[in-house]
Amino acid sequence: MTADAPAIAVLGSINMDLVTTTRRRPAPGETVLGSEFAMVPGGKGSNQAIAARRAGGVVAFLGAVGSDVFAGDLRRVLIESGVGTDRLRTVPGPSGIAAIVVDSTGENSIIVVGGANAALTELTDDDLAVIAASDVLLCQLEIPVPTVAAAARHARANGTVVILNPSPAQRLPSELWENVEVAVVNSGEAAQLGGALHVVAHLVVTRGAAGATYRGPDGTELSVPGVPVDVIDTTGAGDAFTGALAAAWHLGPLAALQWACAAGALATTQLGASSAIPDRERIETLLNEHAN
Repeated sequence: MTADAPAIAVLGSINMDLVTTTRRRPAPGETVLGSEFAMVPGGKGSNQAIAARRAGGVVAFLGAVGSDVFAGDLRRVLIESGVGTDRLRTVPGPSGIAAIVVDSTGENSIIVVGGANAALTELTDDDLAVIAASDVLLCQLEIPVPTVAAAARHARANGTVVILNPSPAQRLPSELWENVEVAVVNSGEAAQLGGALHVVAHLVVTRGAAGATYRGPDGTELSVPGVPVDVIDTTGAGDAFTGALAAAWHLGPLAALQWACAAGALATTQLGASSAIPDRERIETLLNEHAN
């Protein structure tokens, strides 16, 4: 990726992922034996912030951790990844967690408990200043929706591109959709949200191993194929895709989708979410190999 590095503000969740690996995921009421367990810092907001930074953006993270034993590790992974943490606040109580089960095919099931993320109910003047000074605001829905809506409104008023990954998919106020310039969804979310996505100028739909599609404001449609890799764990692949897309959006939709598809593919080749997010050198290498 070339050109100046964009300034990206990521407003979202940060969790400790409790990852269990097993041959198959249990049916309701069933107990199965697991083969591995790991604690990996994650959360859609944190993952996407790290992905955007590793893909070449200059990133500031706006979020909250608790006062528990996980908080230090959650903050540390952002700092070690080069993500700005001046706007990462500490609130009393537990940090967010995600209980994740990964089966032998790399597919996963996830339960998220918001913890400190649910306390992110307002934005300070300093938060708003960071958003206004950024090229891109990247948001998800693992924090209170009114906070996301307020951030998107402020970003739009100050010429900051708003990219929304509306996950977990849910009904959203029309005002929020009107301030979103780019929506990034998977196939299931696209079906669930349906007509709400029509008001968004730029729609990106991820399709797993099949790659991604794009629809622009003038009806332009693009399709970028997936990049073949050996899949170990799909956890966080969508976040790697979205963060990389935000970092490359200034290059145009086609280049951004290619960059994002490579990042998402590479994220499936290791266990965990934030720990598997690739840097720009690996992304460039994979794209060059695939081109040849």
